[in-house]
Amino acid sequence: MNERQKIPAVDRVLLQLPDLIEAHGRQPVTACVRAELAAAREGARHGLPLPEEAALLAAIRRRAEASARPHLRPVFNLTGTVLHTNLGRALLADEAVALMTEAARSPCALEYDLASGGRGDRDDLVCELLVELAAASLPADAYAATVVNNNAAAVLLTLNALAQGKEAVVSRGELVEIGGAFRIPDVMRRARVKLVEVGATNCTHERDYAEAIGPRTALLLKVHASNYAVVGFTKSVDEKAIAGIAHAAGVPFVVDLGSGALTDFTAFGLPAEPMPQQALAAGADIVTFSGDKLLGGPQAGLIVGRKELIARIKKNPLKRALRVGKTTLAALEATLRLYRDPQRLAARLPTLRLLTRPVAGIEALGQRLLPAVQAALGERAAVTLQPCASQIGSGALPVERLPSAALALRPPGHRTGKALAALEAAFRALPIPVIGSVQGDALRFDLRCLEDKDEARFTAQLAQLKF
Repeated sequence: MNERQKIPAVDRVLLQLPDLIEAHGRQPVTACVRAELAAAREGARHGLPLPEEAALLAAIRRRAEASARPHLRPVFNLTGTVLHTNLGRALLADEAVALMTEAARSPCALEYDLASGGRGDRDDLVCELLVELAAASLPADAYAATVVNNNAAAVLLTLNALAQGKEAVVSRGELVEIGGAFRIPDVMRRARVKLVEVGATNCTHERDYAEAIGPRTALLLKVHASNYAVVGFTKSVDEKAIAGIAHAAGVPFVVDLGSGALTDFTAFGLPAEPMPQQALAAGADIVTFSGDKLLGGPQAGLIVGRKELIARIKKNPLKRALRVGKTTLAALEATLRLYRDPQRLAARLPTLRLLTRPVAGIEALGQRLLPAVQAALGERAAVTLQPCASQIGSGALPVERLPSAALALRPPGHRTGKALAALEAAFRALPIPVIGSVQGDALRFDLRCLEDKDEARFTAQLAQLKF
């Protein structure tokens, strides 16, 4: 009998894995058994010995566990970017998570009016809150709001609803590109709106807007350049002046704020960021902004503005294609309610809590972690605690930095490229992957986003590092 003939039958192997079948189901486990037996058969064909039974069963278990592991996994974000687009942006508050879970588990009044017993409007779940917070100094009965799945969708829908087949005037210096190579001109083209550029890359004046208005002008658009900064000889027109020009011509003024902070960041010792309250108070008719960036909520695009314009936007067929579901609305409502209590906002909203975290606390955490990380690495790298600078991320305040502290892991020797790559891979392979950044000769773990409550989970898994 040759080696391949000694390979056990699938059914015989399955009889030894009842607990695995109970955990994952017979069909997935059968697929794993067949895959491992096929690998053993291929190895035998090339003269390799068959694996021992224990090794075969262990390999099947590893394959089954890996196959069952969710693709969307939690990670430790130690990159130094608080709102990291690739890592999910804002962390949700406990209140938002609780309301999302309740909405997911139970039937809920999503589009059902409990007062009348008739059909409701899902936007009503958050409309009053959005108007209360974003149009705080304005007559509430003159403003309304609607929600779509992100700010790019908010801009697309607004432009298509208010300017399809016509022209929108925007400064050349605001034709931004956001992540993934999405550009404002491309969004406008998809919205079937003709772009009219005014001004120069670095300077735009009031007369540029006024002279560009013609019979086919549908609106004036201002885009907050949130992900880059132009310095030196620059000139832009403020929102109040553009609003005056737009209203004198009888066209609406739309402001795309992108990140859209809903509270005054300077009150928390952070750099100032434009707010929808300011844009609307300055005369903007519509303002769009994100829910999952500086606002600290779920991914959503928020549109707040004059009631008659919001009504036009909501009637657009694209609105249904871009609307959000019940769990997003639940998280958004819970997040917005936190803003009603500004005195406790920094403690309850994770985004603001991480952005305002004191450096002394981050350094103290680093001092506690350093011995454990060094012990886990041994001679593979020297670990030091160093000052560093975090960034807010997701296009917000691109040139501003927050003082922080990082663990720097430096492999010995001069040619450290492969060693750093191995370190990165080892930390990414942990049960809760640790994501840092390579800078120069070190792998750095910025500790701003590792809160004290997660310290034990971080250190407990260091023993599982494999190189």
